Amino acid sequence: MEQHSVSRILIIFVTVSFFSLALLAVSTGLGGGRTLSGTMVSASSPRVEEGAKEFHSSHRKLLTSENGKMEPNRIWGEKCSKSDIVINQGPTAPLPSGIPTYTVEIMNMCVSGCDISGIHLRCGWFSSARLINPKVFKRLRYNDCLVNDGRPLINGATISFQYANTFLYPLSVSSVVCV
Repeated sequence: MEQHSVSRILIIFVTVSFFSLALLAVSTGLGGGRTLSGTMVSASSPRVEEGAKEFHSSHRKLLTSENGKMEPNRIWGEKCSKSDIVINQGPTAPLPSGIPTYTVEIMNMCVSGCDISGIHLRCGWFSSARLINPKVFKRLRYNDCLVNDGRPLINGATISFQYANTFLYPLSVSSVVCV
């Protein structure tokens, strides 16, 4: 009887430890930092939205490229770079059919006050069961999606949209034009 109680306590301890470590990994960004849950607060200024609930991220990827390496410092005279565009995405309520949905926020975080146009993202074969306004986001070809119809995203602005698919698409900036 005593050995059975010790086994139960050990199992409970291991289970609680595992979930505590998982929670710690997610809350510190060690869990990948790509998907978000919960409600967070942001201080972004102008927003361009396409029917999305407001959500924000504390997992911002400011100065790293998609492979996690630091981007080189700017050369004098360079107004902006790809790293000035920050992309956050996370799960939202599924469609009535049960298809998962995700909200994407694309932010211009340029510290030198620049507007950025011609924002192209690597997006694979991006598709959505929910209609997305093509002036906000559209796939042009494989692994090339255009943001804001190529128009400038002003400094500090955020553009957002929702898509529905069975899985989250990894999105990363491939090119920008400094205005």
